[in-house]
Amino acid sequence: MSKSASAPSLAARLELLKPSATASFHQRVVDLRTRGVDVLGFGVGEPDFDTPSHILEAAKRALSSGATRYTSVRGIAPLRRAIARDSAARRGGIEHDESEIVVSVGAKHSLYNLCFALLGPGDQAIVPTPCWVSYPDQCQLAGAEPVLVETRPEDGFKLTAASLRAAITPRTRALFLCTPCNPTGAAYSAGELAALAEVLREFPIWIVVDEIYAALVYRGFEQRSLLEIAPDLRERIIVVDGVSKRFAMTGFRIGWILASKAVASACDALQGQTTTSPAAVSQHAALAALEGTLEPVEQMRQAFERRRDLVLAQVAGIAGISCNVPDGAFYALLDVRAQLGRSLAGTTISDDVALAELLLEQTRVAVVPGSAFCAPGYLRLSYAASEADLREGFARIAKLLG
Repeated sequence: MSKSASAPSLAARLELLKPSATASFHQRVVDLRTRGVDVLGFGVGEPDFDTPSHILEAAKRALSSGATRYTSVRGIAPLRRAIARDSAARRGGIEHDESEIVVSVGAKHSLYNLCFALLGPGDQAIVPTPCWVSYPDQCQLAGAEPVLVETRPEDGFKLTAASLRAAITPRTRALFLCTPCNPTGAAYSAGELAALAEVLREFPIWIVVDEIYAALVYRGFEQRSLLEIAPDLRERIIVVDGVSKRFAMTGFRIGWILASKAVASACDALQGQTTTSPAAVSQHAALAALEGTLEPVEQMRQAFERRRDLVLAQVAGIAGISCNVPDGAFYALLDVRAQLGRSLAGTTISDDVALAELLLEQTRVAVVPGSAFCAPGYLRLSYAASEADLREGFARIAKLLG
């Protein structure tokens, strides 16, 4: 009997792909809880509130009415019109036609589409760091080089005009800007956006602005969009948004882009060869979210603001860690660089990964290493958790750190 040939290798591009650190830590929390272990999970970026009841009822009605079939690849027209109205109301009256909107399977899918529609081999994309874990990897999967531009705590973890200008090369094709930012919670003021726009006017590059957390900003901060600050750049600005964070609808998987017709058409064609349309019932639920009361959103926002303040107070009471004040989202990026090199519970803390591992093993508190967000020496903590859990979690952290 002849020997069969060995299996061929996997695609080389997978060597560039790193498993999602947030998903990995969340899975470990799930596994521990399945075994009955008391774990406080502050790793996953997901509102801990229930989806508002009127949205759930709309989903049920949609199912009963037959929303179980394919829709237009870019989403049902009523939803795209609602997105256009919602965006104009929130972004200074800058309007988009429904043909300039593509609804996808979550904002992550929207960003993936954009990477493949805008970038290719030899291109560069500027990504300010700390950054969401998927920006660099998605750029690399598209064949492009992510240019990581480090931001500083003293600048509020925000990209400056000078740093932006210095990072642009003849190969630059796009800038990825997240405001409010995951993982820092930093958000750009109108003046800061205007300064970036002055630089961007000089260079023909795409500007991808991830505003998935734009509805969740806190005391004293006025959320503004680059789209309204620099309407002259409208043809190059692509806004990414969705219902996951704003309406506590992560499992519905609905995100979208607002872009020029050319970019929208490209993403529509690309999506048509990958996922086709998002789930029909999820689209109808998203439509109900945008057209219904925003009272639950404001209640969640207020709760997140209280939790943010609680986290800052808890951090202030523990020597050797600190945190910039988040303007929005529901994350705190804890500076633990002073802890590196210490010996805790018989373990030498070599880096943020080691500290995150020790916290999970010794205190059953789950956070995500900052290294996953291009922020070595930090830990990302999501305060999308109850105040009781946050207090208990910090008590456990304080006990370990002594």
